[in-house]
Amino acid sequence: MRVVIQRVSHASVTINGVCKSAIQEGFMILVGIEEADTKEDADWLCKKITGLRVFDDENGVMNKS
Repeated sequence: MRVVIQRVSHASVTINGVCKSAIQEGFMILVGIEEADTKEDADWLCKKITGLRVFDDENGVMNKS
């Protein structure tokens, strides 16, 4: 299981020329899952992602999860 996280000003998902979803400023997370991955792998990865320190604190430093 692999994940790529990117801060974006906007992002969208287009399938067969139709926009299925779109966001403005936020985080785009691309997830790659293979057959051998388990629910425990997904749970661990979700916990890891939500714990990332990617939000600014009161000093403008990316130090808050």
